[in-house]
Amino acid sequence: MTDNNTLFRGLMQKPYEPTFVPKADGKLYYDLPDTYLTDQYRPYGPSIQNRFGTNAETRVPFPNITPPDLSFADVVSRRGVFSVFNASHRRAAGQLIQLFLDQPDPTTLSAVAAYVRDRVNAPLFQYSLAIALIHRDDTRDVEIPSLLELFPDRFVDPAVFPQLREESNLLDRASRRAIDIPANYTASDRVDEQRVAYWREDIGLSLHHWHWHLVYPATGPDRVVRKDRRGELFYHMHQQTIARYNIERFANGLPRTRSFSQLREAIPEAYFPKIIRSSDGRAFSCRYPNQVMKDVNRVEDQSTVRLADMDVWIKRIFEAIDNGYAQATNGDRVPMDNEKGIDLLGDMLEASSISINFNYYGDYHQNGHVMLGYIHDPDNSYLEGVGVMGDLSTTMRDPLFYRWHQHIDDIFVRHKQRLPAYTSSDLSFNDVTVDSFDVQLNKANAPKNVLLTFWQRSQFDLGTGLDFVPEGNLFVTFTHIQHAPFSYRIEATNNGGSMRRGTVRLFLGPKVNERGQALPFRDQRRHMVELDKFTVDLRPGQNSIVRRSDQSNLTIPYERTFRNIAASSQPGAEVFQFCNCGWPSHMLLPKGSATGLEYDFFVMISNYNQDRVEEFNENDNCNDAHMFCGLRDRRFPDARSMGYPFDRFTPNSVGSLQDFSRPYRNMASTPVTIRFTNTVIART
Repeated sequence: MTDNNTLFRGLMQKPYEPTFVPKADGKLYYDLPDTYLTDQYRPYGPSIQNRFGTNAETRVPFPNITPPDLSFADVVSRRGVFSVFNASHRRAAGQLIQLFLDQPDPTTLSAVAAYVRDRVNAPLFQYSLAIALIHRDDTRDVEIPSLLELFPDRFVDPAVFPQLREESNLLDRASRRAIDIPANYTASDRVDEQRVAYWREDIGLSLHHWHWHLVYPATGPDRVVRKDRRGELFYHMHQQTIARYNIERFANGLPRTRSFSQLREAIPEAYFPKIIRSSDGRAFSCRYPNQVMKDVNRVEDQSTVRLADMDVWIKRIFEAIDNGYAQATNGDRVPMDNEKGIDLLGDMLEASSISINFNYYGDYHQNGHVMLGYIHDPDNSYLEGVGVMGDLSTTMRDPLFYRWHQHIDDIFVRHKQRLPAYTSSDLSFNDVTVDSFDVQLNKANAPKNVLLTFWQRSQFDLGTGLDFVPEGNLFVTFTHIQHAPFSYRIEATNNGGSMRRGTVRLFLGPKVNERGQALPFRDQRRHMVELDKFTVDLRPGQNSIVRRSDQSNLTIPYERTFRNIAASSQPGAEVFQFCNCGWPSHMLLPKGSATGLEYDFFVMISNYNQDRVEEFNENDNCNDAHMFCGLRDRRFPDARSMGYPFDRFTPNSVGSLQDFSRPYRNMASTPVTIRFTNTVIART
């Protein structure tokens, strides 16, 4: 019997090569009935069998099936531009996901997927199949490739591809060299925004964003969309991303990103992405300085959005926030000024298919991406495809993503400021005292509270993502930010007479802005970013807590961000999928500065009895990035509001982080210097 990974592995490699071409480095061949072949290749069925099916180690035969009706997928052509932000494309994806979910078993699913694969848009197919595999109980062991493995063209300087093809055609595998992807290739250093291009264009960042939306799709069958606190997670993950981006800007002498809330104002930031789509060989369109959003009327793409509609939707959303209730489809007023309001607002604003009233509150966030993605050609006069802002996998590369999401975050803040400040009972943990808190590099005699960052050069095999090239590895190297491993060291006292369980919450916040001026707490609070969160048992008396940075429940390690299913198909390989949702570990810390930039590190131990939702083992493989990704098939494992204790406004008397924590013995903060070394170190 063929195992699940063999059934699906080849369907998720070389997305534009027909299914009958051997996959997995020539070792896997799908034996297709002639009915599976498209009209282009069906006349040549026997010769295809003779040419391709003779040398593969593994042959997977497929039975004849009743062909499904795929007319719904005609909204985007096989090699057209698929966008999750496009409402008609999302609907098609939802129907395809449902088709895959409806299949009775993995064998039937693989047969239907093999039939569908060469007949629909390739990114649409990969997106829909990945979501179905993640959400089916019987395909949990199937390894989902990263998007870098499927569509490397979205992340790599196109100048690299001719060199890779030359290497693959002229040299045997052992002689092929790794081709380097240049750093900061999208603009010169005369452009101020280029100072943070290393962060925006980090491949791992885009992979995180894509995989998070596979786990939390906005549209589709109810069983894949309706998850515990998904609207709040949309808010929290993006809020933390924007906060981290602003911290990075401060470190590079740039001000906080400016909210793009005035939809008719000129946009000074240009972006020339310099990436191509392998589907048609065309470049992602650029945006020139000072372009202005206009109504989108692209009939060919079934994409029509009016600025007037955006105005109506945001006005209604603001009314819901300011009135403290949302209007449901049946006319009921649903209260929002409570702990569940942020979840309701997240689904309304994103907008997901479980929005409380989609027709009334509209599709503000996603259509913002559509309008900005087509700003260069809103009526398709020039037959230009979408820009990076209109593609889920590339949008985070653009400075405008962060301006748009700063605006989205400001809308959430408008709601949050209506909620009462946390009280002493919300923040204290009786009988528990944090006596000291430090961080230290994981090496002998390292000074306390000094951390190091540097450039790291890593390597990845693009061989499974490049279509119509000879078999074998095709390595590229790329440079990204990295930090030296470190540990948190906490001394805590339980003054009670019995064991107490607490939740350790670790944060980092900037002390100064881009000019070196101290940030008032009202600004610092919005830029406090989570580093880790874990439970701890405190015995009576003194307790020493040591937590390594690589144990973070926020991040996943490099090996899982940049996983390669072709290299991990041996028996016993780690299960992928949901487990690969998480913030990239190499981006845990901000860059800092060459002379050393000081940050506030903060620790709080909260009362687990008030935090507890249900028991879970945070050491399980799939539980280790739950701070952004939740738990599979379970409730979010923290009863507190996401971002607690910094998600709500504080009284005016609180002017600093020290003022905030001083009344509470279960909190502490310490200044930590992050020093950047402008040195490139190769990953070993």
